[in-house]
Formats: sequence, C-alpha cells, structure tokens
Amino acid sequence: MITRTAAREIAVHFAFELGFSDLSAEALLEQELTQERFVKIAEMEPLYAEFPQGDQLTYIRKLVLGVGEHEYELDEYISKYAIGWKFERIPRIATAIMRIAMYEIMYMPEIPDSAAINEAVELAKGYEDQKVVSFINGILGSFVRKELPDGSDV
Repeated sequence: MITRTAAREIAVHFAFELGFSDLSAEALLEQELTQERFVKIAEMEPLYAEFPQGDQLTYIRKLVLGVGEHEYELDEYISKYAIGWKFERIPRIATAIMRIAMYEIMYMPEIPDSAAINEAVELAKGYEDQKVVSFINGILGSFVRKELPDGSDV
C-alpha cells in the first residue's frame, strides 16, 4: 500500500496538471487516476509503480477535487503572502504544492497544520532549490499564523 506522503505527491502532480489543462478536476481524475495510466507512467516515474487503494485513493481524489474547487481562493492566499513575488513568477510546482497544503490546512482538520506544512516543504525539496523551499515554508507559516485563529501549532 502506498504511503500518505506518496499519495500527497501524486495529488500535487495532478494539481500541477490542472494548471495546464482545460479539464475539470473530476475529468482529469477520470483520465489520469486509473490503473492503466499508472502502469504507463510507472515506466518513467517509480512513484506510480503502485496504484493507490482505499483511504489513499480517497485522499488523492479529495485533495485534487478540493484544489480544483477552491483554486481561486487558494491562489488569493498565495498572492497575499508572496511578498515581493508576482503570482505568475512563482514556479508552478511550488504553486501546486502550496495549494495542496493550504487545502489540507483549511478543509482537512484531521491533518495538523504543522504536518501539512512539513510535508509541503519536504516535497518541495525534491522539485525546487532551497530559496523556493524557504519561500514555500514562509508563505505557509504566515498563512497559518495570520489567517487561522488557532494557527498555533506551527
């Protein structure tokens, strides 16, 4: 069974794809979240070697659908805390990572804020340089401290 961390990374990939696609989140999931598609992708990306089951499949779907539904709201928060950066200048994978983390923080109370931020930072290390990783950490930390009344676990 795949881990929650792997499921989150797959959700980030799909959230990233949403930025390049005219498909809705639901249509993208119908197209990409299939065993056949995973077999093809696994040849190039080991993350897709195992198809998610049960809770992890539900988790991926919830994250991608949630990001698709709340994209505008999430992007507004990213823009608000991206001091000195225009939204268009933020790397798209960094945006996808932050959208996933913010969605978890805002809409998945079972996930501690600090865990969502830590997972986002660790995931970003595999895709971005340290400057962008620090940027992501700063935005997410500021978001929790300033927007959430109980953002004290960060």
